[in-house]
Amino acid sequence: MIKFITSAKNKNNYPVSLKEIVFVGRSNVGKSSLINALYGQIAYVGKTPGKTKLLNFFNYDDLYTVCDVPGYGYAKLSDKEIIEFGEMMEEYFSSREIIKLCIVILDIRRIPNEDDLDMLEYLKYHDIPYLLVFNKVDKLSNNQINKQIKEISSVIELNDNYIVVSCLNNKNINELKDIINENIFNS
Repeated sequence: MIKFITSAKNKNNYPVSLKEIVFVGRSNVGKSSLINALYGQIAYVGKTPGKTKLLNFFNYDDLYTVCDVPGYGYAKLSDKEIIEFGEMMEEYFSSREIIKLCIVILDIRRIPNEDDLDMLEYLKYHDIPYLLVFNKVDKLSNNQINKQIKEISSVIELNDNYIVVSCLNNKNINELKDIINENIFNS
């Protein structure tokens, strides 16, 4: 069972935890829908992107913490809000050594943009383990999925560090749960 702990803007308000999974992605990529598919209806799914403004922490069965961060790259943010977001994310990632896995959610229909590439470079630079999750595969045929993965792999190195999922029909949601559990319990 998962339950909400707190929302926080800085490390003074982060909950105490031993292990944590963090979910990141561009606004409108289906981050909240994926969290809900994995854990039940806990994250707010809005009609307008960019609603999440704080780090939202959830306790999963007293085993680990789930952190839902605001979507990045949302165009309607002011310059001040973009700077504040960057500072909040820098403080979170640099002070949260308990992160066992960062789930980087990408819309399979879109080629990763500069914001996505910056996030991946940041995670690599700081040696934060991550998994690419290509969401919204229900919108494409198998041939289109394969074509998109090939195109995406021309922009970012995939290796086998990705999974394709659909929150709409739960495609590979259980497999993603298994990967999360592996990272939580085997690290």
